[in-house]
Amino acid sequence: MGVVKFGTDGWRGIIADDFTYENVRVAARAIASYVLKHEDAAKGVCIGWDTRFGSQAFARVVAEVLSGAGIPVQLADRITPTPALSFAVRERGAAGGVMITSSHNPAQWNGVKYKASYGGSGKPSIIAQIESYLEQPVDAATPARIEEVDFNPPYIEAIQKFVDLPAIKASGYRFLIDCLYGAGRGVIAGIFTSADIPFVEMRAEINPAFPGINPEPILPHIAETQKRVVEEKCDAAFVTDGDADRIGAVDEHGNVVDAHKIFAILLYWLLERKKWPGDVTRAFNTTLMLDRIAAKHGRKLHEHGIGFKYVCDLMLAEDILIGGEESGGVGISRHLPERDGLLNSLLLAQVMADEKKTLGELVAALQAEFGEHQYGRIDMHIDDALKQSAIARAKKISAGETFAGLKVLRVETLDGIKFFLENQACSGKPNAAETWLLLRASGTEPLLRVYCESCSVESVESVLKAAESFVLAGNVGAQ
Repeated sequence: MGVVKFGTDGWRGIIADDFTYENVRVAARAIASYVLKHEDAAKGVCIGWDTRFGSQAFARVVAEVLSGAGIPVQLADRITPTPALSFAVRERGAAGGVMITSSHNPAQWNGVKYKASYGGSGKPSIIAQIESYLEQPVDAATPARIEEVDFNPPYIEAIQKFVDLPAIKASGYRFLIDCLYGAGRGVIAGIFTSADIPFVEMRAEINPAFPGINPEPILPHIAETQKRVVEEKCDAAFVTDGDADRIGAVDEHGNVVDAHKIFAILLYWLLERKKWPGDVTRAFNTTLMLDRIAAKHGRKLHEHGIGFKYVCDLMLAEDILIGGEESGGVGISRHLPERDGLLNSLLLAQVMADEKKTLGELVAALQAEFGEHQYGRIDMHIDDALKQSAIARAKKISAGETFAGLKVLRVETLDGIKFFLENQACSGKPNAAETWLLLRASGTEPLLRVYCESCSVESVESVLKAAESFVLAGNVGAQ
């Protein structure tokens, strides 16, 4: 049972290896125990599922466990995006929600996400309580009702209210929608079809193998998107991940617009044009351009650990306008304390219409005002010994020493080890971005992520290459 471990956003495992019916029941019993002891169980639990192999069957298993514990269940009768499930939890007044998905992971993975009654990721304290019940049995009860429902229409109606569809149509812009074979299939396409907005949809068919890609809206998985946006003469491409809570984008020239720039575009538009009140939150591994935008508008910026549950925690405790993370998860509190790739796709289209700029032009305008900020990430799939060796060696490096060939100015350890580096390549640029490098070991996978931001693509690539060499130098006999 020790294989069931809830990380930054639920529990994930490899199908038929550790993600089995038996272990899903273990997770479901822990969730049932939490709901029975800490929530009004009579309000029931909403359960959704995505396009992955076995998701519908695993969702039924969770429903049966919860029902057997006496908790009423509303079970999705069709593929459901994660934000639609979260919206249903809040709007229906449910005690909580369970989403069967492994988000952006490869096809052999699946997972269980828990959504709390407020319609967002379970706070760290909630996840800790669920984990504490993993090995405890649940008393049998009179089985509660399992009702099958469609969670999607109310959610789709809600996200449309955030944008002016006639204005988007009047802009004349044409959009490419890439669903990556995920749960976002048909949602934006349906909205744009009803509003007569020109678009092309790709990878919207159901294929649990995610052929040739992982359903993550970053390179190399969106290389085909880069080609299609140019071929189809679109002004932007919006890409959602496997469960449609994260967003990626490509501009009209086929250039990837990373999640940092998407967040920055949305933040700038909300502050400049909408003028909505509230603070800003960002994860430890996100762009410092957000700090500059917030400072210009006199908004407080909160920095926190990696994982959207920290954004959610702050949204529930503070007056937060918008919050987000490096991996494409951006949430707007007026909607939900939850990331939403579909809503953010619509909002990007709205920004383009309002500013009369293509996506590439929006990025250029931000870089011109706040300085060029470029970003890169390497996912190093290495064994645990090498991962731990790299972290241990990095912890010994302090300010004044060198790392990745550059002098270390300061070190921060909020979530991983982050080095701020003196970079002569950036010294002559106006508003040059600080160069930083972050090493962060996954707590649930054999994975070390290396993140970098600097003032140019070339600088980012150079620093990442040096960091990769540092990590691999921990191999026995490598030195």
